[in-house]
Amino acid sequence: MRVMGLDVGSKTVGVAISDPLGFTAQGVEIIKINEEAKEFGFDRLGELVKEYQVDKFVVGLPKNMNNTEGPRVEASKAYGDKIKEIFNLPVDYQDERLTTVQAERMLVEQADVSRDKRKKVIDKLAAQLILQNYLDRMF
Repeated sequence: MRVMGLDVGSKTVGVAISDPLGFTAQGVEIIKINEEAKEFGFDRLGELVKEYQVDKFVVGLPKNMNNTEGPRVEASKAYGDKIKEIFNLPVDYQDERLTTVQAERMLVEQADVSRDKRKKVIDKLAAQLILQNYLDRMF
């Protein structure tokens, strides 16, 4: 079963995919979107769904530290509802609190990546962490 993890932001969607057995997550790419212009990258997402033969989506939920849900959680859920409708695949949600912070720390401390380069990969790595956390919880 292949699972696709998504880190949905207002300008980008980080994409990760599980291995066929569902044990590990790998970052795939970052899709540029524009919420205001209603451009959500569904065409590119569809190409990736076909390429990787995706069976399920996992969308990160950026809850507040006190476990409340703000506007970004609503936007992520709306994105999840839309991909469920478009692709007719199940969608699960994974708490993503601090995944971007964790991703940034990994890039700085372990890989010594410059700030400009971090911006280019941070959402993909965050999606990978969201998906890996989900896989670890499920299996």
